[in-house]
Amino acid sequence: MNVKTLCLAILYDADVTGYDIRKLSTDGEYAYFIDASYGSIYPALAGLEADGMVQSRVERQSGRPDRKVYSITDAGRQKFHSELFAPLDSDLFRSEFLLFARFAALLPASLVQTRLAEQIAEMDRKLDDIKRLQDDQMHDGDRWISRYGISCLEYQRDYLVTHAKDLIALAKPDAKAAE
Repeated sequence: MNVKTLCLAILYDADVTGYDIRKLSTDGEYAYFIDASYGSIYPALAGLEADGMVQSRVERQSGRPDRKVYSITDAGRQKFHSELFAPLDSDLFRSEFLLFARFAALLPASLVQTRLAEQIAEMDRKLDDIKRLQDDQMHDGDRWISRYGISCLEYQRDYLVTHAKDLIALAKPDAKAAE
């Protein structure tokens, strides 16, 4: 799936602006699916509009610039539905923390310990974010996805907590790290 499919997915439920799509795809409920930048969202929306998959309208705002709001068309709904049948790409997992951990033996133990604590705190923040999105009105598919995400993050967090001493042990004692 690509950014066009992500745009159609977001528009499937509501009319939104390109800015709204960016916020939903970075900070909101769609942040866990496909990476989308402003530089990719607006060309995707323009292409979708040219292909008749979405339409836009300008909404006037008092004291603020006009906003362009996008809506999905029937053709866009059909296109999105057909995209769901396409083969899926492999999930991507990238982590700066894992690159850092890979070279823990070059680093002072105190720095490794600090980065572990930061990583655990970041996982706690992500878990809180996902849990905050949950409510009784949540779509069943969203509920399943949020539980899946919580399960994955909790496992990763538990692994870090359980094996933190192993990673710290790979690092240099602080006195030797300065050499």
